[in-house]
Amino acid sequence: MPVRDDEKQAAATLALLAQAVDKAGQGLVICDGNGKVVLRNAPARELMNAREGDLLAEKAVEAALGRALAGADHEEILDLYSPTRHTLEIRAFPLGSDGAGKKPSGAVALVDDVSELRRLEAVRRDFVANLSHELKTPLGALSLLAETLDGEEDPDIVTRLTSRVGAEARRFSRLVDDLLDLSRIEAGATGELAPVSLLAVLTETVEAFRDQATTLRIGLELAPVAEDIFVMANRRDLSSAVANLVDNAIKYSEPEGAVRVSVERSDGRAWISVRDQGVGIPRRDQERIFERFYRVDRARSRWTGGTGLGLAIVRHVAAYHGGEVSVESVEGEGSTFRMSVPLATEESSGE
Repeated sequence: MPVRDDEKQAAATLALLAQAVDKAGQGLVICDGNGKVVLRNAPARELMNAREGDLLAEKAVEAALGRALAGADHEEILDLYSPTRHTLEIRAFPLGSDGAGKKPSGAVALVDDVSELRRLEAVRRDFVANLSHELKTPLGALSLLAETLDGEEDPDIVTRLTSRVGAEARRFSRLVDDLLDLSRIEAGATGELAPVSLLAVLTETVEAFRDQATTLRIGLELAPVAEDIFVMANRRDLSSAVANLVDNAIKYSEPEGAVRVSVERSDGRAWISVRDQGVGIPRRDQERIFERFYRVDRARSRWTGGTGLGLAIVRHVAAYHGGEVSVESVEGEGSTFRMSVPLATEESSGE
């Protein structure tokens, strides 16, 4: 018996619907009134393979569908820890009825991987908490110093306290400037990229820290840089990123130590290296040092006037330039930070 045109059209429509459902960004599982799964799209299949953590997800979805078949909407959050931690949001709803209005004829479960959303929410909460703390510290110090200065007549004490007021005000100003820079970069307000001489940027940056290094008895060296190395960059932000790396290297070095800045070309990129002979970074902290306000040694960071945002700025600058940043460090021996920036082509350089 030939297949009728309307049956062909229905089959084609179902095939298109199945493809569309597979392209959806969330997992979708549909069962009939007996609990038999009749459709499971690609995202759902990826979540429910043979790994231990995903078997738990499959069981949770089956239980959610069972509750929906009983006539009740269901929603839950499932945290899985195998092989890596991720969080699923599962929602299930009854579909239709058997005609008498009592028993659903099926149920649908929607499964969303909300791991990244949860991570971003945690980052935002931590940022607000850390920012409040960081702002309160210099403001509290300024308030205390102002109270101490009030009525003080000893010239030596007044001079010392005034100097402290200036230091705390500068620290507060640096924090605000770093926050504004980070906010601007994260918002994408970075301006156009243009060919920039790496020799000019590195020379200018290193010389800006020469006096600071000398005062702390730190040797500061810029290895020879070829004059023909041009990178596609926003000069202001590139200078800011390199300055943060050099500043950190100096602050976390011991007297008589050395900081060396160098460049090498590889795979269409310029790799800027800043190496120090300082205290080093514990392995457990190396993956987190590029987070906002994360500090390995909080006491030393406060003593040196750090804002805790410098390496976060470096990471974002490297990212929007199409590069990357990494660190190699051994406690007690020092650290090497490497940041890459794409080289400018001859066409972009106008040569």
